[in-house]
Amino acid sequence: MTIATARALPHEPLDTTADVETPEHIRFRYRVAGPSKRAVAYGIDTLVRLTIAVPILMLGALGDVVGGEGFGMGVLFVFLFALEWGYFVVLETLMGGQSLGKRALGLRVVKQGGFPLSFGDSVLRNLLRAADLLPGMYAIGVVVMSVDPYFRRLGDMVAGTLVVSEIPSKVANPLEISPPPLEKELARIPQRPPVSPAEIEAIELLLRRIGQLSHAREEELAGMIAPIIAHRMRARYRDPVRFLALVYHRATGRRS
Repeated sequence: MTIATARALPHEPLDTTADVETPEHIRFRYRVAGPSKRAVAYGIDTLVRLTIAVPILMLGALGDVVGGEGFGMGVLFVFLFALEWGYFVVLETLMGGQSLGKRALGLRVVKQGGFPLSFGDSVLRNLLRAADLLPGMYAIGVVVMSVDPYFRRLGDMVAGTLVVSEIPSKVANPLEISPPPLEKELARIPQRPPVSPAEIEAIELLLRRIGQLSHAREEELAGMIAPIIAHRMRARYRDPVRFLALVYHRATGRRS
């Protein structure tokens, strides 16, 4: 039995990437944005907000002259509050998870499953920006991002979001079993095989190495897990690699 697999991929540090698998079983790897790159993006956004705020400051001062002392500054504080907390929510919602700074740096906010950011997600992650700011200059946010494997701040953790590079790179194509599974082969495999997600991942790792290992080594590795799964299913097999490929085919919902 041979299995066509994707080309071997160079090793990448797990703590700077996030893997996402689509319903079509195509896996993408997103590079997670670190604190330094996010800080630059935030700096750009700060400049944009200052550009908007300075003319308003001038109008606020004029309002004090026209409407009486304190009138213009009261309006100004309301506007600055809306600008600080609404800027990111509005832009991330309208620009698909990006602000102007993030777009300039090629960053995007996504859900941890790779799904687009929703309005509610953006509101939640930005409301908690106040906690990340404490006690000043994003001190808590920087500490939390430094210890989190995906560089998430508190707002990201609560909202279930990640800040990633805008364009993901495809890291693995779907496995294609060759020769294709036959109906009589699949008839021995339950529609929902009794395998855990961790076991499915282990089987996939093995199947992607078919052709890169010696036949004896393939048989040896397959023989470590095939008997356990076969015992659960009360099934028999001749070729452990083929058996695992059929189980993987069923477990991942691929069509014959």
